[in-house]
Amino acid sequence: MRVMLRAHFDTAATNEGIKTGGLPHAVKKLMDTVKPEAAYFGLHEGVRSCWIVFDLQDSSMMPSLTWELFRDYNAEIEVGPVMRPEELAKAMAALQSS
Repeated sequence: MRVMLRAHFDTAATNEGIKTGGLPHAVKKLMDTVKPEAAYFGLHEGVRSCWIVFDLQDSSMMPSLTWELFRDYNAEIEVGPVMRPEELAKAMAALQSS
């Protein structure tokens, strides 16, 4: 299932992670693991944030994927299913025929 992981990071924790090199390592590790379809980094609600779209093969992976972000960067994380435009069109067509 294609999902989008959205994370907001604690400023003090990420400042420290940038100084020590831990944050770039954690992001690279996550990206290497999930092999995202798309990833964006920026500010949201005044804090460092990321949006990563990837195929989640097994929901049991979520704890290990998010643990370091929770533990080291006090991240607030949301994960939810997302669709491509062609998948949305297919879903809308199915709704119209029901």
